[in-house]
Amino acid sequence: MTYSDKAKKILYGGDYNPEQWEENVWEEDMRLFALAGIDIVTLNVFNWAALQKDEESYSFDRLDKIMDLVKKNGLKVCLATSTGAHPAWMAKRYPDILRTEADGKKRKFGGRHNSCPNSPTYRKYSVRLARELAKRYQNYENIVAWHISNEYGGECYCGQCEEAFREWLKGRYHTLDALNRSWNTAFWGHTFYDWDEIVLPNLLSEHFGDERTMFQGISLDYRRFNSESMQHCFEAEYRAVKEFTPDLPVTTNLMGFYKNLDYRKWSESMDFISWDSYPSNQDSRAQMALSHDLMRGLKGGNPFVLMEQTPSVTNWQAYNALKRPGVMRLWSYQAIAHGADAVMFFQMRRSIGACEKFHGAVIDHAGHENTRVFRETAALGKELEKLGGELLGGRTPAETAILFDWENWWAVEYSAGPSCELKYYDEVRSYYEALHEMNIATDIVGTKEDLSHYKVVIVPLLYMTKPGVDEKLRSFTQNGGILIVTYFSGIVDEHDLVITGGYPGRLRDILGIWVEETDALSFGAENRFSYGRGQYPAKILCDIIHTEGAEVLGVYETDFYKGTPVITRNSFGQGQAYYVGTRSDGGFYAGFLGEILQQAEIHPVMETPEEVEAAERRNGNGAYIFLMNHADQEKKVTAAEKFVELLSGEVYNVGEMIMLPGKDVKILKRQE
Repeated sequence: MTYSDKAKKILYGGDYNPEQWEENVWEEDMRLFALAGIDIVTLNVFNWAALQKDEESYSFDRLDKIMDLVKKNGLKVCLATSTGAHPAWMAKRYPDILRTEADGKKRKFGGRHNSCPNSPTYRKYSVRLARELAKRYQNYENIVAWHISNEYGGECYCGQCEEAFREWLKGRYHTLDALNRSWNTAFWGHTFYDWDEIVLPNLLSEHFGDERTMFQGISLDYRRFNSESMQHCFEAEYRAVKEFTPDLPVTTNLMGFYKNLDYRKWSESMDFISWDSYPSNQDSRAQMALSHDLMRGLKGGNPFVLMEQTPSVTNWQAYNALKRPGVMRLWSYQAIAHGADAVMFFQMRRSIGACEKFHGAVIDHAGHENTRVFRETAALGKELEKLGGELLGGRTPAETAILFDWENWWAVEYSAGPSCELKYYDEVRSYYEALHEMNIATDIVGTKEDLSHYKVVIVPLLYMTKPGVDEKLRSFTQNGGILIVTYFSGIVDEHDLVITGGYPGRLRDILGIWVEETDALSFGAENRFSYGRGQYPAKILCDIIHTEGAEVLGVYETDFYKGTPVITRNSFGQGQAYYVGTRSDGGFYAGFLGEILQQAEIHPVMETPEEVEAAERRNGNGAYIFLMNHADQEKKVTAAEKFVELLSGEVYNVGEMIMLPGKDVKILKRQE
């Protein structure tokens, strides 16, 4: 489900905060929105304090005026519930709403993400406000979606969270004996004899420094609990708005690879996925695409909404570089190419005070249309109007998938060893970047997804093997799939308890190997290994492997394990399972994956020169290839088929040259 049937085109707009401005500014904003091709605004994101001045009083007069004004001007509305930041009076009268930090400090009113997710006060008043909003605006036909709260995140370590954590544990383990076994509390004399002996894992108990914990099982369960606590807050507001507007889809804005919350589990409660894209200055085009593909994968490949991006500049990085001319358009189309059915900004008019006053906006502090950013925004608006509904609902035809699991992410980086450099996301990115460079469409899937329609599945750092995952991978490979598993996999179960009997545990028969030891290399140190006709670096970890039926494809070049396997391939059923026993560099991943893709007969979306990305979406209207030139210089691409370019109408026959100026995009529709 996306923005509902009221969205007949790729909607274009973003966060509008008219409550920050006098009413005489609103009419001018409407004029500028029309000039820019804006057709949707997200309203009421941080408006709770203005809507509710005490426990019983609600004032919607000003919001009514805003809602009527945007309707009069033909704008659709994504209506937020405003519960991302509670009012000051609420914090003063009900201190249970305030969070406690990991070091035990109780927060005061201020900032945002400042509400305890297990506070009875927060749950009561947030749900009540959501219900009041839905009741009041249930017949407002311009609303196309609900936006619950805003960018859920953070953690709380207060007493009520501690009590809720104990209840959560009772539901998960039922008995203390089961809990003690799962947490291995015999270690360091941690055995619990009463539920109220259990305390939250933080800097006052099990944690020392960032991401370090003395009891991984306890900390892992707190991560699960915290994510579910916030999800319950979302779900409570979801139910409240659905009472009055059952046909409107509901979302909340996610944040890409945000570690604290298990978005895979959250997606089960969301009608559609929306997210906020703010790449750092150092992020590659592949990293941006990877985030989009993650969001697309949360709902089985269904389209998502780009809820926020900046039209020009962020304000919270150390160095806030401008988006160069053409980049906003380029990155907007990249989002569409990877599954977005809407392009939206934060923010529509630039604030004049507080911490986001220098964050970019469609309407700058100058207050008029005579700016570079406005001109670029208006130009994109015209293009999206021209495209209409042509691209809506498009899906990505992928035969390759990478498995990404939040609980595994938490467990890998909570692990006490073997290396502080071991980062789950980095391993996923290494494989994805090689695929992206080759223009191979890739889905990012979870542990519950059906893998049967993929030819190749890559499983980086599957340190935690949850129940059923090994069976899924076993079945996939037996039935003819190609499985790629990396080092430090199959080590523990869902409780972070080591699976004894030899690594990689439940994956051992599939891979046909036994890992005896793992060597951690110091910062900057490398081993080398041979593979094919080349030599490549072995970094961070080196698994010392014995084969149990697998074929050796590469061996280490140095140290006492010189000559032992590092890359193996095992025939399993009708398929093959590869094991990569170390981290390497881009040259290795490109060559290694290139050979496997050729074997699997998986072809690139299109052959392109360096820095030109090709991505495909298909819907009932046809198949579309997006050519995106991320370079500053012009690039040339040879048409392998007959295409018509949607924006210009130009036709390209087989063998003709497609010219792409720097930062340009062309949308090619396949012709029969």
